[in-house]
Amino acid sequence: MKYVWPLALVALPLLVYSSRSDYASVQHKFELIEKDQLRPGSRVTLSPRELNAYAQEEVPKIAPDGVREPRLELGAGTATGSAIVDFLKLRSAQGKPPGWIMRQLLQGEHPVTVTAHIDSGGGRATVDVQRVEVSGVVIEGRMLDYLIQNYLIPYYPEAKVGQPFDLSHRIDRLDVQPTHVDVILKK
Repeated sequence: MKYVWPLALVALPLLVYSSRSDYASVQHKFELIEKDQLRPGSRVTLSPRELNAYAQEEVPKIAPDGVREPRLELGAGTATGSAIVDFLKLRSAQGKPPGWIMRQLLQGEHPVTVTAHIDSGGGRATVDVQRVEVSGVVIEGRMLDYLIQNYLIPYYPEAKVGQPFDLSHRIDRLDVQPTHVDVILKK
């Protein structure tokens, strides 16, 4: 047990460096795609470590108050994102504080997990949210559809949930697997 702390102190800088290295790697790959610097038909592979490093770096920039510890897990054609969310801070930061009843219901931090199926091809993609879990309460099926249509879409009208959207930068499709995501460009 006396060797655990020194080992942890040595490992911590390596983990921080690894995270920064993964972030720099994925950022470079995104830049190549966005600047159209890759050959037609190219395949760019993104690892879960790179995607998690990107989420940990970028989510605080998008939602500095209200979202922490973002994490992504991949499956066959699916992605599951999780984070600790303070809905009140998040809404207030957007300049839209909720009413009294919603404040009472949403007060404090909540673990949130969202699982979505991703289908793509021909330069288009569709993201279907399959399951949401908030503080251990699972939301699926009709209730989830209702919440998406009546709460998510009105607050975030640019969100494309359950409907196809165009992929930019000559991307043909995304191949989501448990060990990686391949971004495949049009030939």
